[in-house]
Amino acid sequence: MENTIQDKLLSRKAVKVYDPEYKMTEQEIMDILEAANQAPSAWNLQHWNFLVVHSDEAKEKLLPLAYNQAQVKDSSATFIILGDKEANKNVDTVFNPAVEAGAITQDIKDVLTGQINGAYENEAYAVEAAIMNSAFPAMQIMNFATLKDLGTCAIGGFNRTAVQEAFNIDERYIPAMLITIGKSLKEPRTSSRRPVETITKFV
Repeated sequence: MENTIQDKLLSRKAVKVYDPEYKMTEQEIMDILEAANQAPSAWNLQHWNFLVVHSDEAKEKLLPLAYNQAQVKDSSATFIILGDKEANKNVDTVFNPAVEAGAITQDIKDVLTGQINGAYENEAYAVEAAIMNSAFPAMQIMNFATLKDLGTCAIGGFNRTAVQEAFNIDERYIPAMLITIGKSLKEPRTSSRRPVETITKFV
C-alpha cells in the first residue's frame, strides 16, 4: 500500500492538455481543498485563502490574464492560491479553540500573540511568510489530485496585478500562484531531475 501511494505521488507531472468535457463538481473540488487545508504553517496561522475559477465566465476572465494558456480554459477549474500578508489577524481564530480545549493556556496564547505581532511589524517578513506558507497547501492540492487520478499544473506566469483587480481580491492577499486541475487528455511530458547528490551537502 505504502509503495503504491509513493509511486503514484512520484508519477505526478505537469498537465498542460486537459479534457474540456470533464467537469468537477464543487463538492469534488472542496474535497481536494479540505486536504489542502491540513497543510502546515508557521504558528499554525494558515496563511492562505483559495479562489476557485470554476465557471466558464470566470475562466474567460482569467484566460488573458494568464497569457492565454489553454489549460486555464480547458481544465475543470483553476485555483488562485492567495497568500495572507496579515495572517497575524488569524490568532484568535487559531488559538482560542486550543485555549478552550485546554491544549494551551491563555498565558501561552498571549506569549505567542506577542511573538506573532512583533514579527508582523516587519512588512518584508509578512510578504515572505504569505508566499512561503501558501506554497504548502498548493503542494497538497497537487498531491491529493494525483491520488485521485487527476492532473494539475502550477502556473507562475500570470499578471498578478490584473488578477487582483479583475477578481476584486483584497490587498491583504497576494495571488501567489495558479493551479489548474482536471482530467489529462494526453500523457504529459516527462522532465528530468538533477541527481540529488549534486544538490545536497551535509554539514
